[in-house]
Amino acid sequence: MNKYLILLLMIVNCVLLFSKSKTDANIFGDVKSNGKHLPGVTIYVKNTKIGTFTDKTGHFSLVNLPEGENTVVARFIGYKSSEKKIMMEKNKLVELNFELEEEPIGLGEVVVTGTRTEKRNIESPIIVNTIDKAKLESLHANSVSEGLCYQPGLRLETDCQTCNYTQLRMNGLGGAYSQILINGKSLFSPILGLYGLEQISSNMIERIEVVRGGGSALYGPFAVGGVVNLITKFPGENLYDVTCDYSNINNNSTESILNAGVSLFSDSRKEAVSFFATKRTRDAYDHNGDGFSEMPKLEINSFGMNLYYRPDYMHSIEANVSSVYEYRRGGDKIDFPAHEAEQSEERSHNIFFGSIDYIYYYDDFKSSLKVYSGFQNIYRRHYTGIIPDIINQDSTKYVSHFMNPPYGTTKNQVSQLGFQLNQNLNTLFGEITSSFGAEYLHDEIKDEIDTYNYQINQTTKDLGTFLQLDWDIDSGLNLLLGIRADKHNYVKEIVINPRIAVLYNIFDNTQLRLTYSTGFRPPQAFDTDIHIAFAGGGIQKIILSENLKKETSQSVSTSINFDFPSEHFIYGFTLDGFYTQLSDVFILEEIDRDIKGNSILEKRNGDKASVYGTTLEARFNYERQFQMEAGYTLQKSIYNKPIFWSKNLKGETDYMRTPDSYGYLTLSYSTGLPIKASLSCIYTGQMRVPHYVSINMVGNPQNDILHISHSFFDIGGRISYKLPFDLSDLTIVLYTGIQNLLNSYQNDFDKGKYRDSNYIYGPSKPRTIYLGIKLE
Repeated sequence: MNKYLILLLMIVNCVLLFSKSKTDANIFGDVKSNGKHLPGVTIYVKNTKIGTFTDKTGHFSLVNLPEGENTVVARFIGYKSSEKKIMMEKNKLVELNFELEEEPIGLGEVVVTGTRTEKRNIESPIIVNTIDKAKLESLHANSVSEGLCYQPGLRLETDCQTCNYTQLRMNGLGGAYSQILINGKSLFSPILGLYGLEQISSNMIERIEVVRGGGSALYGPFAVGGVVNLITKFPGENLYDVTCDYSNINNNSTESILNAGVSLFSDSRKEAVSFFATKRTRDAYDHNGDGFSEMPKLEINSFGMNLYYRPDYMHSIEANVSSVYEYRRGGDKIDFPAHEAEQSEERSHNIFFGSIDYIYYYDDFKSSLKVYSGFQNIYRRHYTGIIPDIINQDSTKYVSHFMNPPYGTTKNQVSQLGFQLNQNLNTLFGEITSSFGAEYLHDEIKDEIDTYNYQINQTTKDLGTFLQLDWDIDSGLNLLLGIRADKHNYVKEIVINPRIAVLYNIFDNTQLRLTYSTGFRPPQAFDTDIHIAFAGGGIQKIILSENLKKETSQSVSTSINFDFPSEHFIYGFTLDGFYTQLSDVFILEEIDRDIKGNSILEKRNGDKASVYGTTLEARFNYERQFQMEAGYTLQKSIYNKPIFWSKNLKGETDYMRTPDSYGYLTLSYSTGLPIKASLSCIYTGQMRVPHYVSINMVGNPQNDILHISHSFFDIGGRISYKLPFDLSDLTIVLYTGIQNLLNSYQNDFDKGKYRDSNYIYGPSKPRTIYLGIKLE
């Protein structure tokens, strides 16, 4: 009997609680901005678990609110949050509408890469530069590599005349010093680092966030120079777009691109998915008429999707997956099997990557828990070879080439698993957001060419933990304290790296930032270490020293930022100074030639190196119609002891392929009229480019030389016109433009099959005229 009485009391209690919670105090309303309804806006009641989203018409409803005064919040990325207090009574229905104000361009933008948490750009102690899909389109940037050129302190260079692999340089440091993230995950492996920035179509990208310098230390051992976070397209409104693009490359080659995308929302706005696909085809391009290409034949097919599910406004599950197939072939006899060409490089990549995140928000979105995982898989078939000459009727090497051509395979798997807890605390000394997390990264690569007795069999494992305190001491002062500990299987000890950043608001529109951090790179093979080049009548490969140890860094940067927003325009500038010192720096020196005459470079530890300089950014926007952005960098990258890149020449302390000055400029004009126009320019100053001996061809050097390149400007422009047709919400846009207007392309390439394929500098393509059509 007692058990039944207890059970009855529990049932009665639950009924009473349930009835108490059903107040039937309800609200309904809509959310607008400039008279336009906004779908997908988060609406929630402070200090409760009551929340929802606006539907596809921009309307919402909330039921059973607590009686009494409530604070209702409307929150949407790109807009200022709005709060309204409302008195609720039992069994009453109340209308509540919101009008959201757009954030000033660039100032209120929410970024995630600087502090690993969502933060408005102007409130982040770490400078985060962004480039969105609209900017990529206006620049006619068909790949990520083409778009990153228009960021301060960044420079994209092509490093192989035959295969055209690219390298991103940040603040004067090479590509292996930068961490490329895909949706915040470290999935960009050394193999993907060679070609991935060109393989990933801009059609897949929602926006790109860039952190320069050591302020990115919390992302692990590869983030010495900075971080680039590629954020793939996220479902927005129900929409679609198709773009057809055709390019004529200096009247000698053509390229065609087909892009398509679609995003779909459920009526409840709780589920959404977006798809994107690209087909890109380019003919090989021969600039100097020697029968060997300077730009390889290219075929890329890519497909991807992003989806999310939000069971309620506090929980979110986000997933993405992408697949890329790429074929590239450079050299001569492009349509023949690779081993029948006099000299060629052939690559066939099958790439598959994706990730999944679970996010739980609480404490009015000030605190959160994130659990995430990601993967990347690459299978590559490749060929790098030269047909040997028959010398004095000795055809041994010639026959051997066809009996055992230098084909190879690459297998690469990357996986990552981690979590991050962000907890907001209100203290007597200000508001603090603490972030604690851990992540495990596993990278396994096997690359081999039996003919050259070449093999890389490398498995790296890194377990990293991090702690960060984001402390708003008062409205004008923010202090960011962070520390990361890594246990890497190629380093015996646990490596600890701190990060300190300060943001101080000198005036309302003027901010001062200061950052200090340390970092390291483990003694392993990176992207350029895996590339085999042609030089001196044979191939050139890199080996790792048996005594190679980790490289460490210390970085400091300071900047002053000024932005003046008004009703009609905003202008501003950022002046940034940076300094990085590398100890036990990784260097490459020519040590010998093997029995086949191939050049061997050894990667070993040097002493110290310093990279320092300053970057000036300027920006202006009028009525969101006319926009200007510019950046200019002056810098120096030097070793404290000479590096002998060639056995036949004296050592050099200056970094190779690193100009002391470079910059960019973009202008865009858009009004209510159907015409839009943009202009762009990239400037690169002089640099030192190694040129290894190339035999048996008139005009090629007979000895190693250090070439000083000239400076160059790469100017482009684009104009588009929206047809004034009303076709059931179908918009048709026609566009045309030109890249490298001055045809400022390298004019002293080596010729023939014995060319030095790494002797390449300047813009990635010659003068190119394009036109296209977009349906949306």
